[in-house]
Amino acid sequence: MSPQSAFAPLPAIIRRDLLLAMRRRGESLTPLLFLLMVVSLFPLGLGPDPVKLGASAAAIVWVAALLSVLLSLERLFRSDFDDGSLEQFALSPCPLPALVLSKVVAHWLVSGLPVVLAGPILAMMLNLPGHVAWTLLHSLALGTPILSLVGSIGVGLTVGLRRGGILVSLLVLPLYVPILIFGAGAVQAASGGLPSDAHLLLLGAQLALALVLAPIATAAALRISMS
Repeated sequence: MSPQSAFAPLPAIIRRDLLLAMRRRGESLTPLLFLLMVVSLFPLGLGPDPVKLGASAAAIVWVAALLSVLLSLERLFRSDFDDGSLEQFALSPCPLPALVLSKVVAHWLVSGLPVVLAGPILAMMLNLPGHVAWTLLHSLALGTPILSLVGSIGVGLTVGLRRGGILVSLLVLPLYVPILIFGAGAVQAASGGLPSDAHLLLLGAQLALALVLAPIATAAALRISMS
């Protein structure tokens, strides 16, 4: 089989997962609704002081975004594992890491992209300056795909377990710490009038590394779970 035909199913898998997400709108909207609720609760705890809210807006949105993506990870491979599709993917001529990457892309389009678009708007509601919100948008656009890619490794290891969501959180949360630091740090630097390029470049480097290594590690984890 030629390389072109081996990789031909990937767009179809992305379309399939997007169609399934459209049919399960309640589950698909859960990360966005969770983000809205978490960000809405912080002003009640911190108080109405706009200066304090503006100083904390980036951290609030980033923590809420991280938790909302984490909330949606468990179902990344769950339905495919339950109905046997995952075993068919593993036996197909298409490389399993490429299939994993296509599913992660679909997951990010459903769960991560709405967070990226809504995050800066919510931060501006917390008194984050408009020009700093652009930096937040860039950091979320670079950081949330890393969350999905790194999270897929933990999901691959626990997909054969019932109620593995807590275990996924324990596995991937320590790996999320650098993403949170650089993502929120870029916005804090922009808020203080400092250049945020270094933070964004480090996020971009992490994204490039995750795009290469995470699908391979996830494919190996899935083979372990299916063995």
